[in-house]
Amino acid sequence: MTIKAVLLDLDDTLWPVAPVIQHAEATLYAWMKDHVPKVVSSYDISALRSRRQALVVTDPRFSYDLWALRHRLLQDVFVEQGEDPVKADAAMAVFAAARNAVALYPDVTPALTELAKRVRLGTISNGFADLHSIGLAPHFEVSIAAHQFGCAKPDPRIFHAACEKLSLAPDEVLYVGDDLVLDVQGAQQAGLQAGWMNRRGLHSEHPHHAHIKPDAEFNDLHDLTQWL
Repeated sequence: MTIKAVLLDLDDTLWPVAPVIQHAEATLYAWMKDHVPKVVSSYDISALRSRRQALVVTDPRFSYDLWALRHRLLQDVFVEQGEDPVKADAAMAVFAAARNAVALYPDVTPALTELAKRVRLGTISNGFADLHSIGLAPHFEVSIAAHQFGCAKPDPRIFHAACEKLSLAPDEVLYVGDDLVLDVQGAQQAGLQAGWMNRRGLHSEHPHHAHIKPDAEFNDLHDLTQWL
């Protein structure tokens, strides 16, 4: 089946995400020192992270809506420490701005331009990065974020929704992402073809992933362009 569209993951596919999150959390914490000092006196960044992880299981929504999870955490600790919970809105604005200050992999912008000459492009992400703020939105015909859609990868519904927006059958679409389970296996189980973005040169033969066989493997988006 001819590939008519390529859907891309975002975090660790178009930019490295770990430094972005670290920077965003540090930026938020610096803001909190000035605006909610009682919270900072009781929690460091690590403690807030642990508290957030414990909060995930308290509401099914938090499994796919990472913005709501962080917002709820801030509200909870603000109230607990006698701070105004309304400040959580401003705090999340600070975090989101830093979250969108990504450093694209060097191949991304030129490769997207080349890819658009060959196929239709879209994105599916479990994160809440804003492609408009980042400046990549014009490259994509459709973009679906889990926190807005209502479920996250590897749920087949989020893959099917993107295909429906493109008016294409799943087997006409290639999904490319860095996570073998969420991206590759998830897309294949939804009927899409799946490419593994392996920028770090990992081995797919990990015992837990031996059963997952990508339809293709790429070191960067230029590899994807050549494969197409």
